[in-house]
Amino acid sequence: MQNFIFHNPTKIIFGKNTINAIGKEVKKSAAKKVLLLAGSGSIKNNSVYEQITASLKGSGIEWFELWGVKANPTLEHAQRAISIIKEIGIDAIVAAGGGSVIDEAKAVAAGVFVDDIWDAYLGKISISKALPIFTVLTISATGSEMNPTSVLSNEKAQKKLPLASQLLRPLASIIDPSVQSSLPWEQTVNGGIDILAHIFESYFAGSSQEVTIALNESLMKTVINCIDTLAQDEKNYSARANLAWTATLALNGISAAGIIGDWASHRIEHSISAVHTNIAHGTGLGVVFPAWIKYVYKENIELFQRWAKNIWNANSVEQAISLFQQKLKDWKAPTKLSELGIKYEELDFIASNSLETPTLGVVKLLNQNDVLEILKLAY
Repeated sequence: MQNFIFHNPTKIIFGKNTINAIGKEVKKSAAKKVLLLAGSGSIKNNSVYEQITASLKGSGIEWFELWGVKANPTLEHAQRAISIIKEIGIDAIVAAGGGSVIDEAKAVAAGVFVDDIWDAYLGKISISKALPIFTVLTISATGSEMNPTSVLSNEKAQKKLPLASQLLRPLASIIDPSVQSSLPWEQTVNGGIDILAHIFESYFAGSSQEVTIALNESLMKTVINCIDTLAQDEKNYSARANLAWTATLALNGISAAGIIGDWASHRIEHSISAVHTNIAHGTGLGVVFPAWIKYVYKENIELFQRWAKNIWNANSVEQAISLFQQKLKDWKAPTKLSELGIKYEELDFIASNSLETPTLGVVKLLNQNDVLEILKLAY
């Protein structure tokens, strides 16, 4: 087991009717005026907006609204938010939505204090200051509500990159699973796939970290069981609640304790959705991961065989991959790049675009040709 430090200061307020706590949490930070950042407007259809604004008003907090965060949050929209904050003065950010809104909120919170926030994503500068961030989660998937990481797309450069800083951890996040019952099925499934992918990134790079590995197996089974349950009853609160908490645990540091994660599949998917911005992150991961497993599993054969047996009750890794893909089909999720409108001749560019360094990955170091072969398997 690798040495590790686990410290997660984000406060989680979890359960039904908890959104009304947001005003009090913001007030504790001494903030008096906040930016309410949101997506396309779905929070106005499920009472979340009404609950947030009533709570802010009740706590004497003034707010300015900015809508339009995309499923793959963009540098352009983040820059617009940064300009507004600099113009009108804002003390904190309340991100209302899923991981996309929260990720952009993190970019904005840090971007107020630097000349060009994209330089931080490129690794040219470090983050030294950020506005306080609060979140009201409406889609469980990314775990961004309890971690220090943000992913942002630069559409002009066709790049989608991560940024991590302890200053980007939300101070408090509210998770009311009941508001997720109105999500379109596709978003629920994409969330489930994203959760599984986060668990996979650490799990498959493991070896002797039995506590973390066993925990991750439990988390995987929970995701699969919850999505199966929701396929029959999308308003099942127990399944929504367990899925929501699993999403948070999958990327708040617990699932990676003592393990250096792989993250090659995420980088490959980031390249896909940087080029095809209409492809949801979870959708892309569901296509990439089975191909990646098929390409690298012999590098850590014992653990992949354990995954096959313990998660899929399969006799081989190849059989487990087939069962995994069949499960995705059962959930009505794509399993091939060709289903996503990607042309075969684009694979070379996607492969090269996925590498910011000569190699990526931990389970197996991948070069551009390796990535191309994985994309071909996924096609």
